[in-house]
Amino acid sequence: MPSALPEGEAVPDDGALPYEALESVASSPLGMYVHVPFCLTRCGYCDFNTYTSAELGSEPGTSRQAYLDAVAAEVDLAARVLGRDHPPISTVFFGGGTPTLLKPSELIGILDLIRGRFGLTDDAEVTTEANPESVTPESLHALREGGINRISFGMQSSVTSVLSVLQRGHRPGRIPQVVEWARTSGFESVSLDLIYGTPGESLQQWRRSLTDALACAPDHVSAYALIVEEGTRLATRIRRGELTAPDDDDMADKYLLADALLTEAGLSWYELSNWSRPGHECRHNLAYWQGHNWWGIGPGAHSHIGGVRFWNRKHPRAYSTRLAAGLTPAQGREVLTPPLRKFERVLLELRLAKGLPRSVLTRSEQSRVADLVNRGLMQDLPETAALTLTVRGRLLADAVTRDLLD
Repeated sequence: MPSALPEGEAVPDDGALPYEALESVASSPLGMYVHVPFCLTRCGYCDFNTYTSAELGSEPGTSRQAYLDAVAAEVDLAARVLGRDHPPISTVFFGGGTPTLLKPSELIGILDLIRGRFGLTDDAEVTTEANPESVTPESLHALREGGINRISFGMQSSVTSVLSVLQRGHRPGRIPQVVEWARTSGFESVSLDLIYGTPGESLQQWRRSLTDALACAPDHVSAYALIVEEGTRLATRIRRGELTAPDDDDMADKYLLADALLTEAGLSWYELSNWSRPGHECRHNLAYWQGHNWWGIGPGAHSHIGGVRFWNRKHPRAYSTRLAAGLTPAQGREVLTPPLRKFERVLLELRLAKGLPRSVLTRSEQSRVADLVNRGLMQDLPETAALTLTVRGRLLADAVTRDLLD
């Protein structure tokens, strides 16, 4: 089942943000995330805020049309809350769930609403995630024609037994086919998502998945360590002893293998779990890691505007009911204190290849840098006055952050 939302403080019914938060809107890039909560089936490892038809049934407010109406209402709400001084949207990301379960015309309709209310920059990056089994040559062509220029396919693995443990619903051979269709349709960037550390996956099987992914010549690869989330079917199977829990040393070996093979193939790491060819970094996700502003549309979506983080009600019925009544769907929010904003900046920017500006740190924190460099965890780059993690440091990123900060 989907994980729980944080508590937070109450949000005004009209969704109004503090004046201090709105001060940053005109001068900071603005992105928009659109959460599509529908899936055909729930994968065994998934605790995302997604729902199958069987889980939703015929409850009022949970239909596809109710979702589309609610999204349109939230786009209008976001425009009212942010006011006239907002910049045009520079990145749009359709995530899920499975966005491509919506018709191409429905996804493009949402994009058109965003364009009409906010405008898009001339070089806007517009991404959709896609399950390989949910697209056709015709649907991909329609998505590209409608203005979506980047696509991320959920590959996860090319090994049948690994996909079976994850309870993924696509065939391994489908990936080369859909990548070719996306290329033919004119997508400017094609990304593949991989997962390593699945119970029973050998290092050789992980190598095979990486090799098969690279054979498709993707512009971008995300490789994520499997996290066993409580409440998932995978967690239940591990608790019963049917499967073995992921091993930290095995995870480290697989990360190092991924970095070596992807780098050899010409993809450079720019964030801990992401590699790309030059110019194909995911700008939308970079906005998260760099603390920019974004508005999250859809059930359970999170937003960040000027140091205020807020999140929507999770269930599609609760989400659509609030918007149908003219109320914000936001369930709670958190006004980030300066110390917390600094902590998050250090935590997130250290994950990036460009690193963290040294100037962010206090004098006592800067005094710890030499020790981390001597331990082989960090590089101190005088030419950019930035700190960046070594490969070994990437494996211990959270610990490096703890050791660095006061």
